Amino acid sequence: MYQQHGYGGHQPHMAAQQQQQQQWNAGANLERLINRWAVDTVNTPPATLNVLRDAALSDIFGSPPSSDGSPPSPAVVQALLRHAMSDAISEGIINCLIVTNSSEANVQLTRIHGHLFARDPTVAAVWRRQTYTAAVESCTPEMSFIVMSDTIPRLTDLLSVGKKVPPPTCTQILDNAYAFSRMLHGSKSTSSGGADAFYRAFVPELGSVLHPKQIELIKRCLKSERGEMDRVGACVFPGLVKVSRGPSITAADGSTSTGEDVHTVVRRAQVVCQCALGYHNEQQQQNYHQAPPPPGGGGGGDHAYPYQ
Repeated sequence: MYQQHGYGGHQPHMAAQQQQQQQWNAGANLERLINRWAVDTVNTPPATLNVLRDAALSDIFGSPPSSDGSPPSPAVVQALLRHAMSDAISEGIINCLIVTNSSEANVQLTRIHGHLFARDPTVAAVWRRQTYTAAVESCTPEMSFIVMSDTIPRLTDLLSVGKKVPPPTCTQILDNAYAFSRMLHGSKSTSSGGADAFYRAFVPELGSVLHPKQIELIKRCLKSERGEMDRVGACVFPGLVKVSRGPSITAADGSTSTGEDVHTVVRRAQVVCQCALGYHNEQQQQNYHQAPPPPGGGGGGDHAYPYQ
């Protein structure tokens, strides 16, 4: 079940308002760090912009891009780097409970939380907050390297010193992302229905159709203003959904079943559309990287990304 953007229908208490403001400020600071890193990387690249672009696309799509060798613009490469880092933060930090310096242990803890939430969201919330009181204090360079290697391996090879140590700027980003994640998962977070909830990050796919309820454009989209369809050029910062349990369902025979998970968008993903990155004519729109089919079948034709 998916709900529209918002924090719920009631006015939150002062403590909840302060908590939301702290989370928003932490997210804004993290977004600035990612942007500065992308700009600095393009200004002093470890490889040609073609190589950087292809590495980012390989990490994003999970397969090498079908490049024709045309040089990309710096703006496109910056946008792709921000998208790739947003993916790394979402899947490697926020959507995985980082409690220890062991990736295997963190995966197991994330599964335990999922099982607890499926049975009783309140118990899961108490367990999650107690678990985070004993969590590691920061994301070390070693932990950062593991996260990057798992989520953006090709960029990690290009950016890391000796292919073993991430640059300090990346460690700073992931450490701030970890602090942001602890703020989200370690705090009390109740939905409007009273059932405890938790947060998950999401990154819209490159080339997917723009959905106003899920994305916020950081630059004007001339095609949308003309009523034409445009697509995601890059996601420069993840969105957040609050996951809560819907009310129990009572059948006609009196039996009850567990309610569905409700995903409420509380922060829309920051996105640059394709036309804002310079793709205005049909010839450019036809020169794209085809995304792989989604899990469960289906074609990738609805996800087009022109990467020159």
